[in-house]
Amino acid sequence: MKDMDRMLLGLGVLIPFWLFFGVLLTALAYPGYSHLDQAMSQLGAQGAPTQGFSAWVNNLPLGVFFVLFAVGVMRQVRGSRLASFSALLIFVHGLASFATGYFACDQGCAPAQPSFSQQMHNLAGLVMFLSLTLSSLLWGFLSKRQLGSRGFGLFSLVCTVLAVATVVLMAQAVEAGHSFGLYQRINYGISVFWVAGLALMLWRGRVT
Repeated sequence: MKDMDRMLLGLGVLIPFWLFFGVLLTALAYPGYSHLDQAMSQLGAQGAPTQGFSAWVNNLPLGVFFVLFAVGVMRQVRGSRLASFSALLIFVHGLASFATGYFACDQGCAPAQPSFSQQMHNLAGLVMFLSLTLSSLLWGFLSKRQLGSRGFGLFSLVCTVLAVATVVLMAQAVEAGHSFGLYQRINYGISVFWVAGLALMLWRGRVT
């Protein structure tokens, strides 16, 4: 495997670590911020003390990493249209990450009358969820043929189910008024952990 390919795939492994420390460190500059109850988007919301730099630390770099990682995946799976489509979904996820950073949500991120920026932020967030969840679902069926691994296929399907299940919990948390931040972090954590797993599998050079 070429050094360029290793670098691109390596970004997939870096993503969960960048997300964890980026959100953790940004939150330190937000007095009273609750990782359990508040959405990650509130770090970049209108009027937030961290609005000026949150997107530059989190959304934008992660968007770059996802886009470049997607290119790395595409370079490894050129022989399969379905696998290439999964890489395209990861690419779209990266673009949507840019959008969530560019279009800041309103103060509190849950206004009764959302602004245009809030609506675009919500749409980009939906695209992020759908693109990465669908990509992991595809690898549940692609893994045996492309990677020679049934185990990673099962792992991908489990991650897909857990991602959908935690979205339901997020919706319930909105109604309850607490624990949304916890379920959101579990939800996205599952997805980026899956990305790191895909990166490691491809790194091993087992693509046919």
